[in-house]
Amino acid sequence: MLLSLIKILVFVAAVAGLTWAAARLTDVTGGAEIAMAGYEVTLGPLQLVLAIALLALLGWLIFKALGLALALLRFVNGDDTAVSRWFSRSRERKGYKALGDGLIALASGEGETAMAKGRRAERYLRRPEITSILVAQGAELTGDHKTAEGAYRTLVQIDRTRFVGVRGLMRQRLAEGDTDTAMALARKAFELKPRHVETQDTLLRLQAEAHDWSGARATLDAKRRSGALPRNVARRRDAVLALSEARDVMDDALDIEAREKAIEANRLSPDLIPAAVLAARSYLAVGNTRYATRVIRKAWEAEPHPDLAQVFAEVAPEEDAQARLKRFSTLIKARPDHPETRMLEAELLIAAEQFNEARRALGDLVDTDPTARVLTLMAAIERGRGADDAVVRGWLTRALTAPRGPQWVCENCHNVHPHWEPVCSNCHAFDTLGWTRPAEGGTTLPRGTEMLPLIVGGGVGRAEPAVPALREGAPTASPLPAREAAAKAPEPTDGKAVNEADGKAVDEAELVETDPPARPEKSEAEAMAEGRK
Repeated sequence: MLLSLIKILVFVAAVAGLTWAAARLTDVTGGAEIAMAGYEVTLGPLQLVLAIALLALLGWLIFKALGLALALLRFVNGDDTAVSRWFSRSRERKGYKALGDGLIALASGEGETAMAKGRRAERYLRRPEITSILVAQGAELTGDHKTAEGAYRTLVQIDRTRFVGVRGLMRQRLAEGDTDTAMALARKAFELKPRHVETQDTLLRLQAEAHDWSGARATLDAKRRSGALPRNVARRRDAVLALSEARDVMDDALDIEAREKAIEANRLSPDLIPAAVLAARSYLAVGNTRYATRVIRKAWEAEPHPDLAQVFAEVAPEEDAQARLKRFSTLIKARPDHPETRMLEAELLIAAEQFNEARRALGDLVDTDPTARVLTLMAAIERGRGADDAVVRGWLTRALTAPRGPQWVCENCHNVHPHWEPVCSNCHAFDTLGWTRPAEGGTTLPRGTEMLPLIVGGGVGRAEPAVPALREGAPTASPLPAREAAAKAPEPTDGKAVNEADGKAVDEAELVETDPPARPEKSEAEAMAEGRK
């Protein structure tokens, strides 16, 4: 309200001022005379003021007209004009529409359409850092590796997308099997993005396959520092790399360095069985049986394993059966209920000819976990207790088709390996081998039922089964004393059984020793019945 009143007062004052000025001008005498081109104009005071005002207005209008003309000239000849912006927005709309259609086609699995839309988007947008990615992925989807490689090379030349291009080329080389170039590209990608998990894993795997253990340990340390691996997992994998380095050094016959690497691997991960075995053997090489025993005992407490028992036997290779049984009691007491411990105790008791105690040591493994090794031990026990040959033959028959128990199995692809390796030979994964049971049906002998008449039958001249000294399929020596193992070694025959787990032929002599049949009067049905009992 007050503001409106003020405005009214100001307006009234302005009108009154103008009226007063005009009245004063009319009272003033004189004027102005303007002569131009033969014309004479006389202006009074009031007219002169009005003429000046009109001239000022005319000058202002002329100035604005000139500004408008200059703006129009710049609009016509300039680079960034309304017309050019209109055409630019039109191209962007078409380009982004093509880019969106290409992404939809890529998600739908239409590689050819994705490539075509990517090229169309590039014509409109001129954004190779975006469109080349679409073209590369569409080409990979259709298997056009040449086009994909060209797109990735374009991305390498742009700072913003250099890592994407290097990674794409690395994957191309991996698919082609060119591991040397792929490793060089992986190192470059690792330099560009040290925290990229996929690049870390790829570089670590390639370095492990190439036996570049020092480089692999550096990559693993970077992976640990970036937080991509838990501390305990990184420590174990570092132990695996140290163990692999020790094995390579041992192959080069550099004993001192090999011992140091083996001991380091065991220190980093005491429960890593191959590291414990190698460390114990490195101590035995210099006559340090005390440290070797301590390493084996600590690993056995974590996970009993046949290789640990075998290297523990190497501590005193010439001792007799009773002395060995007494010395092995430290391992047996550490994990008494473990199946490996019970089978080991049974083997030692068989070597000491304490067959009834060996049967008690096996306990209920025959029923709860009837592996080939358990059944073979049962055959040895029955032979030692004086059972009929048909009974022994029945146990061995069951052992031929029984599962082999825990083996080195890849956790990634479930492939069975005869020995521990840092890298799976099938899927090339790093540190995935574990001592576990393979999938059911992966370790039984093929065509096992067709072999039963050949083993059970008691025809003239047929081989009589005997008892093996130790474990089935183990690549290491027996923990039994040297002379007992030699005395119980089976004689070779011509029969062979195929192991489905590793595809290799195993002589039947590993399970059967040939002797003339002592009791051929029993029928096959009676022998099988007694074997099942």
